[in-house]
Amino acid sequence: MTQARQGTIIKVAGPVVVAKGMAGARMYDVVRVGKLNLIGEIVELHGDLASIQVYEETTGIGPGEPVTDTEAPLSVELGPGLIESIYDGIQRPLNQLVEAEGEFMSRGSAVPGLDRKKKWHFVPTVADGTQVGTGDIVGEVQETTLLKHKIMVPPAVSGKIQKIAEGDYTVTETIAVCKADDGTQTELKLMQKCPVRSARPVTKRLAPDKILVTGQRVIDAFFPVARGGTACVPGPFGTGKTVVQHQLAKWVDAEIVVYVGCGERGNEMTDVLTEFPELKDPHTGEPLMKRSVLIANTSNMPVAAREASVYTGITIAEYFRDMGYTVALMADSTSRWAEAMREISTRLEEMPAEEGYPAYLAARIAAFYERAGRAQCIGSPQREAALSIIGAVSPPGGDLSDSVVQATLHVVKVFWSLVGRLAYQRHFPAIDWLTSYSFYKEYLRTCFEDKDKGDEMEQMTIRAMSLLEQEAELLEIVRLVGAEALSPRDRLTLETSRSIREDFLHQNAFHKVDTFTSMEKQYEMLKTILHFENRSLAAIDAGVETADIFKLPVREEIARAKYIPQEETDKIPKIRDTIDEQTRQLQTPAVT
Repeated sequence: MTQARQGTIIKVAGPVVVAKGMAGARMYDVVRVGKLNLIGEIVELHGDLASIQVYEETTGIGPGEPVTDTEAPLSVELGPGLIESIYDGIQRPLNQLVEAEGEFMSRGSAVPGLDRKKKWHFVPTVADGTQVGTGDIVGEVQETTLLKHKIMVPPAVSGKIQKIAEGDYTVTETIAVCKADDGTQTELKLMQKCPVRSARPVTKRLAPDKILVTGQRVIDAFFPVARGGTACVPGPFGTGKTVVQHQLAKWVDAEIVVYVGCGERGNEMTDVLTEFPELKDPHTGEPLMKRSVLIANTSNMPVAAREASVYTGITIAEYFRDMGYTVALMADSTSRWAEAMREISTRLEEMPAEEGYPAYLAARIAAFYERAGRAQCIGSPQREAALSIIGAVSPPGGDLSDSVVQATLHVVKVFWSLVGRLAYQRHFPAIDWLTSYSFYKEYLRTCFEDKDKGDEMEQMTIRAMSLLEQEAELLEIVRLVGAEALSPRDRLTLETSRSIREDFLHQNAFHKVDTFTSMEKQYEMLKTILHFENRSLAAIDAGVETADIFKLPVREEIARAKYIPQEETDKIPKIRDTIDEQTRQLQTPAVT
C-alpha cells in the first residue's frame, strides 16, 4: 500500500490554507489539515503549492503542521439510513455527533455518514448468474414504512451476480459478488460512495410534463413548477422565503424531500428540525420525516462547509432519483452559498467580478440547477424519475438586479417574486402575481384525471389573472378620481379581484386546514369565486345595484371555503347553489 502524500502548511487565511509539498495532488482531492485532522478540499494548484478550503474552523492551525492528501474527491455515502437523517454540510450525522460529543462537536470529527452497526433486511430481486451493469437494481431494503430503498450496481461495475442471498446486513457487509468477463470480482454492498461535484449520469433526458403539486394555491394554480423543473424564490428580508420553502418541503407531492438549510439562521433550522418529526404526510398519514433528508448548515458554521452543503444535498437527491422516485430539493438559500463562494474566492486572491463575486458564479449556479430534470435512469428495470430544485435567493435589500438573482433567473423556469408590500399587508405567501411567472403553466391541466376539468381550470386561472391585472389599472383610477367614477362592472371587477386575493391567494401556513389545499379543492374554490362574478354581472345587467350584490350573505361562505377540510370539498359546489338563489332573489321584484 502506497503511503499517503503529505505536505506542510505555509499560510493560513481564514478558511483557506496553503500547503507546500503537494506535487501530484489533484483538484478537489479531500485532505486532512493540521494536527486536528480538519477536513478540507484542494481548490487551487500552483506547482507543489495547494490552496485548500477547510470545512471547519481553522483557529489555532499554523504553519509547519502537516497536510495529508486522501487522494479521493469529496464524496457522500449513499445507502440505507439516509432517510430521517440530519446531516451537516459534509454529511456528518448531527444526531450521532450529539450522542458522541455533546452539544458542541469537536473539530476533526470523522463520524461516517451511514451507521455501520445497524443491520438492514436485504431482499434480492435478481438471482445468481444474472448479468448486470451500472445502475441495475439487484435488491431492496425496506428503509421506512414509506420507502423501499433500491440497491443498485455502482458505476463502472458489470458482470454476473454470484453469492447473492437474502439476509440482514450492515452497510459495509458484502451482499453479493459481481464477476466480470475478465475474471475480476467486485464485492457489492448496501452502500456506495459518489463524488458530489459531478452529476450522476442518466440514460436520457425527458421533457417535464407534469405539475409538482405543492398544496399552495398561488403556486399550483398560477405559477406551477413541473416534476423535474426548477424554481427561484427571491425576496427581501421578512417576506417569507423560508416559510415558503418549509411549506413546500412539508406538502410537496414528491416521494422524497431533501431540504438543505444553507447558511440559514440557527433558530429557523431549529424550527425545521423540531417540526418535521411531528408533521404528518397528507398523502399517507405517516410522519414526514419517513421520506425526508435534512442538511443543516447554519450561518455560524464554517463558510466552506456552506459551499459543500449544496453539492451534498443534490447528490443525495440524484441517488434517490436513480431509484425511480420523484424527488424535490429545497435549497435555502443559494445567496448564502454564493457568499461562501465569494469569501473563498477573495481568500484565494482571484480576480473579482460584479459585486465581488467570482467570475464563475453564473456557471456554478447554472451547473447546480441543470442537475434537475425528468430522466430515464441508467440500469434495469427501466424507470423514469424526476428531480425538482427550488432555491430561495436573499438579495440585499430585495434588489432583483443582484448578481445571484440574475444568474439564477437565466436558468430557472419559475419565478416566485416575494415582495415586501404584500408582506407588510400580512398577505402570505407574499408572491406578487403581477411580476411572477412560470413556463410550466401549459401542464396545469395534467393535474386532473377529467380532461374537461383540467381545461376549465386552465381557463379559470387565465380569467382570474386577467381580473388581477385589471384591478391594478383600476386602482390607479380610484386613487386619482375615487371609486364613484367607476362603472358598476368595474366595481365588480375590483370586488372579484379582492375576493381572489383574500379568499384564494391568501393562505395561512399555520392553520391546520388552510396550510394545504388539494387541486380538487383549488378548482372548486376558484370556480365558486368566478361563478359569483358571472351571476353578479347578470344581476347588474338586470339593474341591480352593486352595493346590494356586495352585501349578499353568501360572500361570507365564499370567504370561509378555504377552511373547509379536504375530505368535505363536496360542500363547496353547494355554495354556488346559494349564489344562484341569492342573486335570483335580488333580480326578483319584491311583492308589495
